[in-house]
Amino acid sequence: MKKHNFSAGPCILPQEVLQQASEAVLNFNNDDLSLIEISHRSKPFVAVMEKARNLVLELLNLENKGYQVLFLQGGASMQFLMTAYNLLDKKAAYLNTGTWASNAIKEAKMFGEVVEVASSKDQNFNYIPKNYSIPSDADYFHSTSNNTIFGTQLKEFPEFEGVNVCDMSSDIFSRMLDFSKFDLIYAGAQKNMGPAGATLVVIKEDILGKVEREIPSILNYQTHIGKESMFNTPPVFAVYVSMLTLEWLKNLGGIPFIEKVNEKKAALLYAEIDRNPLFKGIVAKEDRSTMNATFALVDENMTSVFDGLWKSAGINGLNGHRSVGGYRASMYNALPLYSVQVLVDVMQELERNV
Repeated sequence: MKKHNFSAGPCILPQEVLQQASEAVLNFNNDDLSLIEISHRSKPFVAVMEKARNLVLELLNLENKGYQVLFLQGGASMQFLMTAYNLLDKKAAYLNTGTWASNAIKEAKMFGEVVEVASSKDQNFNYIPKNYSIPSDADYFHSTSNNTIFGTQLKEFPEFEGVNVCDMSSDIFSRMLDFSKFDLIYAGAQKNMGPAGATLVVIKEDILGKVEREIPSILNYQTHIGKESMFNTPPVFAVYVSMLTLEWLKNLGGIPFIEKVNEKKAALLYAEIDRNPLFKGIVAKEDRSTMNATFALVDENMTSVFDGLWKSAGINGLNGHRSVGGYRASMYNALPLYSVQVLVDVMQELERNV
């Protein structure tokens, strides 16, 4: 029996996607060749890449709006660098809501002035800053939509008439947004879309080519756009599984459908955290993430008993990040509501045994 996988990443994937992917590794397209041994220039894989890119635009409702889709490598960490390399001319504005935002700021400082418009570091990133202003002359504004480690999520994005950049690594395709308000979106596939190894970049082409510096080919978005995301050998397996996952999501009813499912999962778990006297939430209620719920035991002496219960129930990946402690339940798109109910049942069992 498959475990209830609350791992923060690599993420849980749909069972049917795993089945299709495993078959393709053995025999792709009935060609008696493995997916991972065919040429990335072959027609079968070019078709995979094309379909994956088109599905991204379709699901985000960005078709025919001047956006390009890239599947790159290096994770979101590479995008911290590439974003600034390609867009930062003089000054950029960043909202600091966690570890990954802090890392993005660090990389950007190598290319120009960085204005940290607000930060929640003063309380270990347990809330989302509000009522801050963004310099109108900033080359771009960078935010992180969901903070995997700390369990916070931006519910509203600030109005900024300039270039908007967003790291959506851990909640991409999970909720309805007006994605056309963003000029560049990037996301590591391993949080909500596929296996580790691919990084999704969705970029409005007209924001490029405005910095004076010379950009190395491999780090230049225009290079990858010109080669239709095939400048160098792409992560074939990761792109293929991402395509399957996007197809799975489309067939379910797309983002509008999965958003409702995700809201039900989060509501179920947070209701138990707030009701059960043995547990407490870690972050501000209004900023709670739908994807990553962080919570802790009121009495840490009960840790070994609770850990034994959830592990016996077939639950995986519930331990919190070392910088936060407690527990973290990551409820990505493919996690069924039933798995959340199992966790809630375990929490209630602990309460009965006190």
